[in-house]
Amino acid sequence: MNIEGLGEALVQSLLDDGLIEDAADLYYLRERRQALMDLERMGEKSVDNLLTAIDNTRQNPIERLIFALGIRHVGERAAKLLADHFGSVDAIAAASAEELQAIPGLGPKIAESVVAYFRSPRAQALLQKLKAAGVNMVGEKRTGPVEGPLAGQTVVVTGTLSRWGRKEIEALIQQLGGKASGSVSKKTSFVLAGEAAGSKLDKARALGVPVLSEEEFVERYGPF
Repeated sequence: MNIEGLGEALVQSLLDDGLIEDAADLYYLRERRQALMDLERMGEKSVDNLLTAIDNTRQNPIERLIFALGIRHVGERAAKLLADHFGSVDAIAAASAEELQAIPGLGPKIAESVVAYFRSPRAQALLQKLKAAGVNMVGEKRTGPVEGPLAGQTVVVTGTLSRWGRKEIEALIQQLGGKASGSVSKKTSFVLAGEAAGSKLDKARALGVPVLSEEEFVERYGPF
């Protein structure tokens, strides 16, 4: 949530002193202001600054909350995709694995992980506490074109990649704002070539279309 001044050492102190048990308890610390001031190296000004910083994150965009929940396989990009597609945390929580996988850029691992997380009683309790504390759970549902580093570019994938299957890399290209094409032409922006690349690579070279290896693609557009 990017709470200014809340580092690992302070979080550990809050846990050790029983002031919090989970992340949602941070938003109830104003009720325990005196106990905060009793902590080592926490004077009145430090406590007030911390409480203000916590309050300032209640209205964070929901993609930051989704990312902060620590759902397995859900990084910042996936969190943004979920926020843009569904528009609210409740809608994401109610989504099926099939609905999640229909989003370009979200594969079965992410979909299964999201479903498992939101069906967990512990996660449901955490979200209820966050909601009761006034943490923002609603964003803006977006259906327009995806922006990203590959916006306006057409990419052709050929050969075998070590990090992604064909559907996964094509979904990632779309997530980054590009278009995944199955054939090489003069309009192709670049070819992403893996092991055992065949005729598409030959055609790209003949047409003078740029070719990137998997490592070059990751270095230029990652990390993933």
